[in-house]
Amino acid sequence: HSPASHATTGARRAEALGARLPPLLVAAERVASTVAQGVHGRRRVGQGDSFWQFRPFVVGDTIARIDWRQSAKSGRTAPHGWFVRETEWEAAQTVGLWRDSSPSMRWHSRLVPLEKRERATLLLLALAALLLRGGERVMLIAPDERPLAGRAGLDRLAATLDSEAPAETGLPPRVRLPRHASVVLIGDFLAPLDEIQAEIGRLSTVPVSGTMLQVLDPAEVELPYSGRIRFRGVEHDGDTLIPRVESVRTAYAARLKAQQSGLAAICAAAGFSFATHRTDH
Repeated sequence: HSPASHATTGARRAEALGARLPPLLVAAERVASTVAQGVHGRRRVGQGDSFWQFRPFVVGDTIARIDWRQSAKSGRTAPHGWFVRETEWEAAQTVGLWRDSSPSMRWHSRLVPLEKRERATLLLLALAALLLRGGERVMLIAPDERPLAGRAGLDRLAATLDSEAPAETGLPPRVRLPRHASVVLIGDFLAPLDEIQAEIGRLSTVPVSGTMLQVLDPAEVELPYSGRIRFRGVEHDGDTLIPRVESVRTAYAARLKAQQSGLAAICAAAGFSFATHRTDH
């Protein structure tokens, strides 16, 4: 299949999944200083770059605001046939979306046939589909990416994700984000807590608010192995041989719980929310 067909298929799957996503994953923090109340309350005339509407010329408008092409189509004499081009008030919510593409996200156990990265991509596209349908703008948190709108924005987002190269780390890149935007970060977040805290802290000073969604394979949650197992690292962390895996299962569960508690605390301190997702759900 061509990249275009993959992107279209991904967008359609995302549209279908997006219709079923729980409100918890859809809800983005709305910043009172930039967004009016109501689903489309912000959609009104104001300073911005996006076209809003044409309206008849009225006394007080400057000649420079007249759209001469639209006015010529009216067939009416001046000034009754003059039309002013209005732009949309630029307070539409911009939601930055990021999906971890580091090597650990390319892993899956025998319990589930899909990689964590595949599920994270589908969740990201589904969320983007809902946001774009609601009139919001989305922005992939990646170098040289800009806010997108409309169905064409979803197609472009899918194509960009499909061609994205693997990342070195499991943390979002440091790119410029609009002030008072929201972000949704999707990954396994198994990196050291101090590294994650530094990145979330940096985002909170922009300032932006948002959600962190941890995606894990069920084997990472339950450690369902027994006997002598060699675990191979996928991100320069080497191999670990455990003689009896069942003997460390309780300690492993406690360590994972501590990691998730730490992530929740980091998010709470920065005004973010935290949620988890298993690829077998």
